[in-house]
Amino acid sequence: MMKKMRAVLAILKKKKKPRNFKVTRELLAIDGEKLGVVVRLNPRARRMVMRIDPVSGDVMVTAPARLGRAAALAFVRGETLWVSNQRAKAPKQVALAPGATVPFLGIPHRICAAKTKGPAPVWREGEEIFVSGRIEHAGRRLTDFFKSEARKSFEASVMVFGDRLGVRPTRITVRDTSSRWGSCSSARSLSFSWRLIFAPDYVRDYVVAHEAAHLKEMNHGPRFWAHVDALTPHARRARKWLRENGRNLLRFN
Repeated sequence: MMKKMRAVLAILKKKKKPRNFKVTRELLAIDGEKLGVVVRLNPRARRMVMRIDPVSGDVMVTAPARLGRAAALAFVRGETLWVSNQRAKAPKQVALAPGATVPFLGIPHRICAAKTKGPAPVWREGEEIFVSGRIEHAGRRLTDFFKSEARKSFEASVMVFGDRLGVRPTRITVRDTSSRWGSCSSARSLSFSWRLIFAPDYVRDYVVAHEAAHLKEMNHGPRFWAHVDALTPHARRARKWLRENGRNLLRFN
């Protein structure tokens, strides 16, 4: 009996191992330029994994906690050629400011400085987007505008798809994420990347249909995909578009 109890306690101790990871940010000189290196020490990681953040350009490294920060930085120093190549391939950043062109709703729109007072801080006329006020405030005002437009688009689509599935989310949030375009939590909360406002309508419809279908099926089984296909006929085309163009949505800041 005592042996069984000790075995159970040993299993419980293993399950209680900390899952929290430590994150630090360093500056590392690579090719004569100081780059941000974000090191994440994860007790559950088995090997080094490195990627380039498409928005900040930082080098992101996840390493086993037992190896430590110094080993992670040494790993980056040993892969400077890879880092340089990946950064060279990354889409060039576009500042949200007058003079820039952005694919609002998937259609190129020119951002213009408003010469007169308009109906709002930012508004759209045809294929032009006007921003009023001081130039240093343009980026924030434009970002707020795009986030607001994204929220309205998502809420309208969720309402339509939710009615067809007979479901309702507990809430809808708009975030700035670089790793996933949408998500559905166990609490039935839907979250979407506001940057999808730069994608064509059928792409946004697919992402919303995907997450709305999770309100029925919290998995990716046959019934889940049947719901997605019933909601949108463009699922395969939209997934292909995101694979080929998704990184470009992260260029606008």
